[in-house]
Amino acid sequence: MEETNQKFDKIIDSCKTIFLNKTKDYGTSWRVLRTISVVDQIYIKAYRIKTIQEKKTQKISDNIQDEFKGIINYAVIGLIQLQLNNPTIEELNIDLVNDLYDEQIKNVFTLMQNKNHDYGEAWKDMDQKSFTDLIIVKLLRAKQIIANDGKTIASEGIPANFFDIINYSIFALILSKS
Repeated sequence: MEETNQKFDKIIDSCKTIFLNKTKDYGTSWRVLRTISVVDQIYIKAYRIKTIQEKKTQKISDNIQDEFKGIINYAVIGLIQLQLNNPTIEELNIDLVNDLYDEQIKNVFTLMQNKNHDYGEAWKDMDQKSFTDLIIVKLLRAKQIIANDGKTIASEGIPANFFDIINYSIFALILSKS
């Protein structure tokens, strides 16, 4: 599991660098996004990955690995937005954005370690395509939760889906580098 932890950290470092650099370029314009908008943005990226996997060709140069990194960063945005609980036009300073990002990733990392312990890192035997499908399932679940005004009867809420989406994306990236 130590090797997985190191690969997790390396991928997150890359994603965080992109996230903070884009924050410097664009500010925190993402603060205006509602949960459904974040879910739809991730859906677009996941569906593009699925289309490329199926067609085995692409016309836009962004590769699948970059799309998975984008999914990670949008899921972090979703978690931050849920934490701040008030989508608005607001400029956050870069230090706060850094701290908010780290806080969410710490929760994701803890969940990954706990699940890896219980599932014995079974994800290592999975196909990258499965992670794409699982991400889409999690997004469709989040859409249904939103349609139900955020209420669930027996299911985990939207944050849990974002956590899983991040971990699935990390697993897909680890497998693509193996």
